Amino acid sequence: MPQITVERSPRLDHVDWERFALALHPVVVEVAAARTEACKTRVLRTEDEAVGAGAEGHAIVNVSLALLPGRTEETKARLTEAVVDLLRKHIEPVDGLTLHLSAEVRELDASYQKAVVAG
Repeated sequence: MPQITVERSPRLDHVDWERFALALHPVVVEVAAARTEACKTRVLRTEDEAVGAGAEGHAIVNVSLALLPGRTEETKARLTEAVVDLLRKHIEPVDGLTLHLSAEVRELDASYQKAVVAG
């Protein structure tokens, strides 16, 4: 925990996504009282996407943060606001490209299990 997934447009290949992930972890720690070493982020490049009636001229980024239960709605809202602000700082506007940035927080189900296996 937290399990973080960034789904991002192929039109944003120029963004340093590892740098974004490493900047995101301290935000999650500060706002949601997580531990840095518990933050795990995967960045997934989407293949196909459409916005409205077309696919051209748009780029989408959605950050999903799955946390253990117990955060208030206020904390979740502060976290998603901070994530969108961080996205704005890491993605430079591109002429002719409209960015659609979003974030959501969900709670991990009681069935969530994890294991750390070191080699």
